[in-house]
Amino acid sequence: MDIESLTKLFAHDLAGAGSEADLRGLRDKYLSRKNGLISAFLKAVATAPQDDRPALGQAANQLKRHIDFTLIAHLSQMSANRPAVDAIDVTLPGRPPLLGHRHPLTILRERLESIFLRMGFLIVEGPELEDDYHNFEALNMPAEHPARDMQDTLYLASPVPARGGGRPATLLRTHTSGMQIRYMETHRPPIRLIAPGRVYRRDGLDLTHSPMFTQVEGLVVGEDVTLADLKGTLVAFARELFGPERKTRFRPSFFPYTEPSGELDISCASCRGSGCGMCKQTGWIEVLGSGMVHPAVFEAVGYDPETYTGFAFGVGVERLALLKWGIEDIRLFYDNDLRFLEQFPL
Repeated sequence: MDIESLTKLFAHDLAGAGSEADLRGLRDKYLSRKNGLISAFLKAVATAPQDDRPALGQAANQLKRHIDFTLIAHLSQMSANRPAVDAIDVTLPGRPPLLGHRHPLTILRERLESIFLRMGFLIVEGPELEDDYHNFEALNMPAEHPARDMQDTLYLASPVPARGGGRPATLLRTHTSGMQIRYMETHRPPIRLIAPGRVYRRDGLDLTHSPMFTQVEGLVVGEDVTLADLKGTLVAFARELFGPERKTRFRPSFFPYTEPSGELDISCASCRGSGCGMCKQTGWIEVLGSGMVHPAVFEAVGYDPETYTGFAFGVGVERLALLKWGIEDIRLFYDNDLRFLEQFPL
């Protein structure tokens, strides 16, 4: 095969090379020292007439350099046109982002906050680590009150004694009512607020109890605030949360920081008031505790109980979740099972 035939053959092979692998194959075919076509041609030059050898050798070397440079140029071009590993192909359809889902207790807490915001309530938050005075004493709970027992409250060791006794002064708050005291200490009436947040008790984890849960406390203070205002606020809240078809009732109760005190019940959704296991055959389910603010609480914050009256209430978000969605085990909210957590409407 002469130089002209090799040149034409290379041009034909190069036109059919469509990938980097094809170009590397051409390099082996033409430039391999062992069995490449150029090496075979140079070996044949040794048997040619002596006068023709210089011209044939020079032509073979020129063709070798031409093939080498041509293959390098084509490989560089293909490499430059090859997309980067992390490049984005803008012609591909977009992939929808994976969105998170808010926890059902967060959804319900936001729902409660929205209801009370529309009623004109202010949302305040405070420390989960509370002192004995704001958590108990200022709320008319004497040192011997059962709620202050170590079995109910998680106390932290502290060198500072409580104002009225020898118990440790620092604890994990058992309710968010302490924020009511803190707010009243720095603000004058009228007051209309809710205080949502996590609270802690020395309770075992079972179907209806948890050592940590979410509570929403409410407080209204002003002149001529009456029990009728309390009932109207809570009935409106219950009907908006559970639906207008649910009936409500108030029962007398006792809380050291309110007088008179009462609990709000709603009619059982399972039996519609006829009695079942869910409502313990009563037809009613307890929702929250409430009452008119005790005069001793006003005196603790410097309010004149002869001038101001008010009401307070407290509700557990987990308890509302059990009632609203018909869930029987509070532990499901803390098991982190996405099959359960993702089924609640936003």
